[in-house]
Amino acid sequence: MTQRSHSFAALWMRSFVVFATLLLGSLGFLGNASAQTSSTSVQERAERFLSLVNAGYQALYRVNSIAQWAAATDVNAEHDAASETAGRAYAAFNGNPALITEARALLAQSAELTPIQVLQLKRVLLNAAEGPMTNPKLVETRIGAETALQSVLNGFQFKLGGSNVVANDLDRILTKSRDLDDRRAAWEASKRTGPALKPGLVRLQSLRNGVAQELGHSNYFALQVAGYGMTPQEMVAMNEGFLRDLRPLYLQLHTWAKHELARRYHQPVPKKIPAHWINNRWAQEWGGLVEAASLDRYFTNRTPESITKTAEQFYVGLGFEKLPETFWARSDLFPAKPGSGRLKNSHASCWHVDLDHDIRSLMSVESNPWWFYTAHHELGHGYYFISYTRPEVPPLLRNGANPAFHEGIGEQISLAAGQIPYLKSVGILPADYQEDQIATLLETALSHAVPFLFFASGTMTHWEYDLYANDLKPEEFNARWWKYASAFQGIEPPLGDGTRGEEYCDAATKTHITDNPAYYYSYALATVQKFQIHDYIARNILKQPPQSCNYGGNREVGEFLKKFLSVGATRDWRALLKETTGEELSTRAMRDYFQPLTKWLEEQNKGRTIGWE
Repeated sequence: MTQRSHSFAALWMRSFVVFATLLLGSLGFLGNASAQTSSTSVQERAERFLSLVNAGYQALYRVNSIAQWAAATDVNAEHDAASETAGRAYAAFNGNPALITEARALLAQSAELTPIQVLQLKRVLLNAAEGPMTNPKLVETRIGAETALQSVLNGFQFKLGGSNVVANDLDRILTKSRDLDDRRAAWEASKRTGPALKPGLVRLQSLRNGVAQELGHSNYFALQVAGYGMTPQEMVAMNEGFLRDLRPLYLQLHTWAKHELARRYHQPVPKKIPAHWINNRWAQEWGGLVEAASLDRYFTNRTPESITKTAEQFYVGLGFEKLPETFWARSDLFPAKPGSGRLKNSHASCWHVDLDHDIRSLMSVESNPWWFYTAHHELGHGYYFISYTRPEVPPLLRNGANPAFHEGIGEQISLAAGQIPYLKSVGILPADYQEDQIATLLETALSHAVPFLFFASGTMTHWEYDLYANDLKPEEFNARWWKYASAFQGIEPPLGDGTRGEEYCDAATKTHITDNPAYYYSYALATVQKFQIHDYIARNILKQPPQSCNYGGNREVGEFLKKFLSVGATRDWRALLKETTGEELSTRAMRDYFQPLTKWLEEQNKGRTIGWE
């Protein structure tokens, strides 16, 4: 670290320490329950406590987010130092022992509190569990390890054929090339982050578990699923239920896809699909196989700027306000210019920087359908932030009803943005475009739904469950990853013998393993949820088929969305979902959506061996 970085970090640390000390001092008088006067009601005491916590939480959340934003958008030692310092101050406040003691004391009298006070107090303890200052050395070590690993991820320089490339370049080869040698080289290049990240991940496996155990969670996976009010076993079982429901469709898709890919590459039909045959680096999305549904040519004359503006207009047409001007001024929406020397995180995201109206997105938008759908998804997070940023929702509860709700709204809007009538209405497709509905359904299933669920509910969820709940040994990381990729996805490494050594760490190449750990099941729940909410809108508001409908300009749809987005995390997610859609979380809508495709696939696959076992 440079001397300038040390000085900058020290300045931030001094500022944070002063600020955090003042806030924590304000909380000190609440640390001892016996000090409260008998005349103070439990509700009044809780309200005073929560008022102080919300103020401190929001202030430090903002400072921490700004530091992390700088570290993600311009990777350098100075920004890494500032990010680590901010993370420590944030943890010092959230994990303060006096805060933990008071929250527990108040929750012990929850019968006398309002529901929203109880939800806030539970959130206080979940926040504290990420950095409990009952063990400050452990927390400090974890934050330092997180920062170091994030820096390796953000600043990694991909190379292909001796030249520097970025992730978009590798994705472009996997999307367009028909040369298996070129495809394998790009796939292998994309996996070179794994060995660089593995030592840090091994270290964080025990540090994250240790932090979670400080406040009574059995492991880090258990801490994360606690936000759903579930145990790890319940979460894994729910995801396995999704896979059972959809396995017949997945096996049909897998069979059709491997025959199509074998034809494309002039190869024998394999049992399992070699990973480099698929356009996605993790085989989580299988786009580009349905030529009749390809829309690439309709984006060649569009600019990346127009794609992001079209995404905004989708929401404005539903009755939402335009994004704040600061969104466009502060976001980082497009690839870093070649030769600029700036490295940025390549994973799309949206940030609620201050839990108020400072909303930003980090993307690398290019002119193609994938980025069109991604821009709609990321702005969905932004409009969710805007919807619940209101006085009735305290900062502690300015979040989705559960993490899947946030991902679900983005995914649902991506699904809506891919509907042919909508694409015609905004001029992406010509008015005389003739849709092949089976081709569209097939592309939707492959690119945005079914294989993704088998990656998310299958490979990712089970591998991270093993990592944290079952103490997966480092010498088994890669073997376990490919065991699950084989069992759940029917995918194998490029060599074709089902093996890939422990000198690699292919799980770590997935961004979320590093910067959003033990979370990916939320994307699986979101995928199921998006079809439920979309199904309700199509059938009950638009009165149109779910497979071919148009949200564009419909204010009733906008009001429906605003109603459940605006509550943030002030309601139980199960009750909110049932109130919104009329049913529990279920794959029913998803199976119904693809029913015409299922029948078509069964016809296409007659005489073929179904699946890979």
